Amino acid sequence: MENLPGFVREMSADSITPGRSAALTENYGANQPVVLSLSGSCLVPTTALETSQDAGVSHLKCKTESDNSIQAADSNSPKQTFVPCKVCGDRASGFHYGVTSCEGCKGFFRRSIQKQIEYRCLRDGKCMVIRLNRNRCQYCRFKKCLAVGMSRDSVRYGRVPKRSKSQDEQHVTSTDTSLDPMSIENKQLAIYDIILNVSQAHHTNCGITEDKVKVLQRKNETLMKKIEIPETLVQFSDEELESQRMLMWQCFANYITPAIQSVVEFAKRIPGFSDLSQDDQLILIKSGFFEVWLTRMARMFNRVDNLLTFEDGSMIQRDELAVIFSPDFLTAMFDVANSINQLNLNDTEIGLLSACIISTPDRHGVSDTRGVENIQDKLIEALKLQLTRNHSTEENLFGTTIVKVSEVRTLGSHHNELLQYYRLNWAKTRLPPLFSEIYDIPKNEDI
Repeated sequence: MENLPGFVREMSADSITPGRSAALTENYGANQPVVLSLSGSCLVPTTALETSQDAGVSHLKCKTESDNSIQAADSNSPKQTFVPCKVCGDRASGFHYGVTSCEGCKGFFRRSIQKQIEYRCLRDGKCMVIRLNRNRCQYCRFKKCLAVGMSRDSVRYGRVPKRSKSQDEQHVTSTDTSLDPMSIENKQLAIYDIILNVSQAHHTNCGITEDKVKVLQRKNETLMKKIEIPETLVQFSDEELESQRMLMWQCFANYITPAIQSVVEFAKRIPGFSDLSQDDQLILIKSGFFEVWLTRMARMFNRVDNLLTFEDGSMIQRDELAVIFSPDFLTAMFDVANSINQLNLNDTEIGLLSACIISTPDRHGVSDTRGVENIQDKLIEALKLQLTRNHSTEENLFGTTIVKVSEVRTLGSHHNELLQYYRLNWAKTRLPPLFSEIYDIPKNEDI
């Protein structure tokens, strides 16, 4: 595949680096340290890294005579079985956030959520988490909290009920592998790493997350009013109508362009994506952009008012879109968007679904199909785990969600066919360079 203008290949690794004239990969630089956070059961980003850590306090108690007397007094009482914290192995005080845990890990998890604290591991993300060193790496401690099942959706305060305590005690033996800090399989921990990384990448590089949409100020004017085109186009000749169509296409392209760079940045942070060759990365981004854009924008399609709202608050009516695209394509676009909305996915799940779409191994021209397939398999597994945790009562949700990958791809193929008209008429309009590159439309700098 011919490289996009401005791309150069480094000798040290297959990665995309920008040339001065590259529009698609401007700021496509080295990977940044991944900073992760969680709010509730839904991953969200924060804007600053909080570096404060809990002091490593040693809770050692000297044995005194009073302790001996108390021990003697309790010698006739029933022996209490030690119930460990699922996170660090310390003595558990109760069920907190859905698992048996100690006061320290309960408080740590609560603070991490409420303050949206960001952590990062200075090693390889595989630090041992036990009582004596649990404050040493907060990233790995937080990851283990998630791995053992802590969730804000399943908060239970108070002491351990007798029934629950007896059930736990049945599982506590000297050889119980659940007490081993290394017992959680590396594969499961790797899946949580994927969830955290993709979620952070989505929140950082998506302008229409749930929080952002809530404060979005919608503009009153629609596309036709903005470019001063009469709402009724029947009085135009065919030549005039084509001219207006190209003008609307140009305005539509300006609305879409900001999302292109955000999808590029998002793709760079998909685990394993940067290990692919430069050509494969470009193919996946260019082939999957429209599908990812539609998946992200689904919540902005209004079937009642027949409107599409962009991330800056600008709106375009369905009738206006009909001037740019075919009626059948618009119907399919609104239907797919509505079906995605009915899944009630949160931002993390939308991010994982978007990553699965980008990492489609059988895109035309991809050379390392096995490598892309391995990336997508891990993302699908991460999406399944996330849906299972957050939608435990919806048994078929994963299957319904993963089907959307093929549905948006079908729509993407239709969209690519419609683009042929604009590729043939490229000289009649002037499109943003980034938009032209993503859709392989020749650039016209003469208008």
